[in-house]
Amino acid sequence: MLGTRQIYNRTECDVDVIFVLDESSSVNKENFEESKTFLSALVGRLDVDSLHTRVGLVTFSTDVSHERAFNLSEHSSVASVQSAISSLIYEPGTTHTAAALRYVREKMLTPAAGDRLDVPNVVFVMTDGQSNENEHQTKVCTRAGNVRLKPKFWDL
Repeated sequence: MLGTRQIYNRTECDVDVIFVLDESSSVNKENFEESKTFLSALVGRLDVDSLHTRVGLVTFSTDVSHERAFNLSEHSSVASVQSAISSLIYEPGTTHTAAALRYVREKMLTPAAGDRLDVPNVVFVMTDGQSNENEHQTKVCTRAGNVRLKPKFWDL
């Protein structure tokens, strides 16, 4: 609800969502904290408690923060995901988006990490700009497997 006007109807739609959060020096600590606030509010709108939505997150700068990343299977409530986001500490460096996307593809979007093969994946990359480490390796690609999904729509 926004004010007194409903902006959407929640439906049972399964999705696996991974947030990739830039914490490079150019982001700065204040903007990193704002990003955390935004993500926490966004997660509060997702259907995590019913397990229709799973959430994972990884932060990156010069390196990918493996220790602070959490996989899709680690949190089963909005409060738990929000707590994990709140606990993130800003560790600046350069912008190595390619490494973060490789980590998501190879480590997080796997059944062992909680990825459900019959459920769509959505990866949100939050960054302040162009990668400055291995920028030629930062490519966006999609791959459709053998899974055919029936689309579900929300009334907006």
